[in-house]
Amino acid sequence: MPRPDHHRAVILAVGTELTTGQTRDSNGGDIGAELSTLGVQVVRIMQLPDDLEAVTDAFRRAMDDAELVVSTGGLGPTPDDLTREAIAAAIGATLHVDPEIERWLVELFTRRGVRMPNANRKQAWLIDGAEALPNANGTAPGWWIEREGRVIVALPGPPREALPMWRSDVLPRLRARGITAEIAMRTLRLTGIGESHVAEALGEAMLRAANPIVATYARPDAVDVRITARPVAAQDGRPALTAGELLYATQRQVEEALGRHVFAYDDETWPDVLGSRLGSRRLATFERGTSGALAALLAHAPWFAFGEIDGRRVEGPVAGASAPESTGSSGSAIDDDDERRVLDAAAHVRDAGSAPVGLAVEARPRGADTHVVVGVDIDGERTAETSTAFQAGEQGRRRAALTACALLWRALGSNDAAGRG
Repeated sequence: MPRPDHHRAVILAVGTELTTGQTRDSNGGDIGAELSTLGVQVVRIMQLPDDLEAVTDAFRRAMDDAELVVSTGGLGPTPDDLTREAIAAAIGATLHVDPEIERWLVELFTRRGVRMPNANRKQAWLIDGAEALPNANGTAPGWWIEREGRVIVALPGPPREALPMWRSDVLPRLRARGITAEIAMRTLRLTGIGESHVAEALGEAMLRAANPIVATYARPDAVDVRITARPVAAQDGRPALTAGELLYATQRQVEEALGRHVFAYDDETWPDVLGSRLGSRRLATFERGTSGALAALLAHAPWFAFGEIDGRRVEGPVAGASAPESTGSSGSAIDDDDERRVLDAAAHVRDAGSAPVGLAVEARPRGADTHVVVGVDIDGERTAETSTAFQAGEQGRRRAALTACALLWRALGSNDAAGRG
């Protein structure tokens, strides 16, 4: 295979049940994520029906575009399991029954006290140069094929079979072939800004660069900016750079453009970062019109004192929160007393829970969106904010809870006692 920093892969998920929506492909995402951490560029992930011509053509194009082709599915015993036939047709090989695999299959059925159906014999098929991969969780062996600098891997479709085979038999072989490369990755998690504005702030040049790769992702609780860097060799008088050095330089550029919106890194969540800023202090919350979205987000945190939802006190994980209520005026006009009311509510729950920090949020429909008012009381120091969350209904209520977390995060950062403990 070419040197590690040029590795590319295509992942093919075979099965009409995938293309009709009856089953979701989770294998592709899991395998793609693991390849990415090894420095492999996943060119594409495709879902294909059980159609011999379509699958054969997909293998041919994949071998033109990548050094590694990984397929899942289509290794069963039925006539519509066509992955073996497609690979053989794509590379011009002839299928034959492998006696050792056939004996293994017969033994599997014998142990169960049943005769092996003749249909299962196709699961013993191989082509010249292919190596069978053992399946400890099913009757479909995988395939490992090396041809003209390419590797083709065929895995069964069920994740309980595909992923163990991938991790125990395929990844060690790929590493032995030098497929791993030094790679550095960092994710910056943003609040208070949409994905399009993030892209605008970073600029097209950064987002189109091949190394490091900077990509934006709209998540339910944040907008993520992921940086993936590979080492750069010395060239034309320019010094070599490690993946870490290149990552750090690019991260500094992203933070210069978006630093005030960065609230977390990598796998950190809102409970993680709020807990870090709260330190030893506890938090009490009040919410109205959110169906308990804020308490549901925070209630598992050890620093969560208690929550009050639509006048009902809850502690610990929230289940069956009451339906959202409208507060203040029933129309779209903003109530001048909104911020005073949520600040009083924040102080109320802070006192009621003997907690130094109180957080209150109210949400109500405002046309197609959600009117959100948040108040924070930290030892009597009060901060309030009014905003509009995109969409109404469940999405709007969840965004109201995230808006409350963002204001609390900022208030704790500016508070003299923030981050202690």
